[in-house]
Parts: sequence; structure tokens; C-alpha cells
Amino acid sequence: MEMVSVTGLKKTYVTRFGGHQVEALKNVNLSVEQGEFVAIMGESGSGKTTLLNILAALDTATSGSVVVAGQDLSTIKEKYAAQFRRNHLGFVFQDFNLLDTFTLEDNIYLPLVLNGVSHKEMRQRLQPIATQLGITELLQKYPYEVSGGQKQRCAVARALITNPKLILADEPTGALDSKASDSLLELFHQINETGQTILMVTHSVLAASHASRMLFIRDGEVFHQIYRGTDTNEQFYQKISDTLTLLAGGKQA
Repeated sequence: MEMVSVTGLKKTYVTRFGGHQVEALKNVNLSVEQGEFVAIMGESGSGKTTLLNILAALDTATSGSVVVAGQDLSTIKEKYAAQFRRNHLGFVFQDFNLLDTFTLEDNIYLPLVLNGVSHKEMRQRLQPIATQLGITELLQKYPYEVSGGQKQRCAVARALITNPKLILADEPTGALDSKASDSLLELFHQINETGQTILMVTHSVLAASHASRMLFIRDGEVFHQIYRGTDTNEQFYQKISDTLTLLAGGKQA
């Protein structure tokens, strides 16, 4: 079953002054199957963040078809977009997006509060997730009282607590040290093993090596992909690195 289906996606922006058009996405075609862990890599300005924003119903396509969790995003009215995100998507951001005036527990509960879920059900949902992520003892602390890795675990818990069909991760290891990054990526692997679909945008070859499939985007188009297959993380890391080297050489040529 396809969790994400994108066909002929184009996105054009008109600059504020002068009316100059910028083509952020030219002709993107991709699909993500339910239960996949897919990573997207590309240089700054390649269009990967624009693509993620459109998949998250935070931006709209200029043309083309985008279907996420069975929903054609072009048919969602703007006033219902936030509800769609809360009901179907989980988000993990580079800068955590936590509220410093809320405890970690209340930060995690926030999307459920917005959906009108009872406090009893919120606690029932959080308990197994907090145990899995190793944050049970941190729930009454505030974001400024914990480490970056602990903040990101909290952000992952917030993404999972809505039982999302798809997790969208935007540079999730970007603000973490190597130890915290390794820990988070292992968590992503464990979560994916339970059947959770994950789509991650990253600059990091190490982060990408934990995915089952790697997409490369350049100049607004997905132009290459490689599969993990039976490779270990180390082998897939090397495969991605070698591919990046070959692609860079081809671009220069």
C-alpha cells in the first residue's frame, strides 16, 4: 500500500519584488510504501524542504498530484489542513519545536489536547512510548533542563502519540552530537521495525544509512535512488558515499 504518491509535482514561487518566478520543484515523481523508511538527500536549495512542506500540507503544489495517507492534498481546504496533520502525520524537526513554558509531558500531549483527547487516554498512550524512548523520568522537566538528545526523544514521543500514518523528519540529527544522533537513529530503526512509515530529509550520510531507501534530489527533481537491500548500516553508508561521489563527478562533468 502506498503511503505517499507524488506525480508530476511542480512548485513555482513568485518573488515579492519584480515578479520573478523561481521553480523550486520541476517534475517530482516518487512513492513511499507503508512501513518504509525513506531518506531524501540534496544540496541546499535542491528543493527537498519544499517537497517536505508540501507533503506536510504546509504548502501547496503549483501542479501535479500529491496523495498522502490516501488523501489527495489538493482537495483539503486550508481550514482543515491542521486537522489533517494532527490526525495523520507526526513531525520531528531539527530544532525540536518544544515550548519552554511547558513540561516535556505537556509538550508531548499538545497535539492530543488540540484534538480533544481525554487526559486519561493521553496518559495511557504516553506510558508505553515514554518507556520505549527512555524518557519516563524526564516528563516533569522543562526543555531547558534537559540535553538536546533528550529534547529530540521528547519530540519523537510527540510525533508518535497521535498514532500517525507517516512521520516526517526534517534534519532530525542536525542539532545533536554524535552520541545523541546515533541513539535517535537507532530509535527510528526500532520504530520503523514496528511498521511505522518514516520519510526523512537529511544532509547526513550517517542518518541516511539507517533508511531502507535513499532518494537524491537536485535542481528540483528526484533523479536517483538506491536501496539498502541486505546491506548493513556500514555497507549502506559506503554505498551512499560512493553514489554521492559519482553523482558529484557527473555534475561537474
